Amino acid sequence: MDKRRRKQAKTSSGCSEEVSSIEWEFINMSEQEEDLICRMYKLVGDRWALIAGRIPGRKAEEIERFWIMRHGEVFASRRRELKRYNS
Repeated sequence: MDKRRRKQAKTSSGCSEEVSSIEWEFINMSEQEEDLICRMYKLVGDRWALIAGRIPGRKAEEIERFWIMRHGEVFASRRRELKRYNS
């Protein structure tokens, strides 16, 4: 039971660290890369290193950051803001 608490504590601290990084630079992916990331995520979940191994020239951290920025609630308002600005 003690191990479970430690694991949860580590997970929650890492998560808050990611969410607070709102100043990340947007990662551009090709349509093929996005499609492959989505399909692989459905198959293997958040095993970013495994997904990155299927996309030449991409790192696991890059794939994870892309996924968080694309699908995370924190970045939803920022995406809408960028759409309005670009329109």
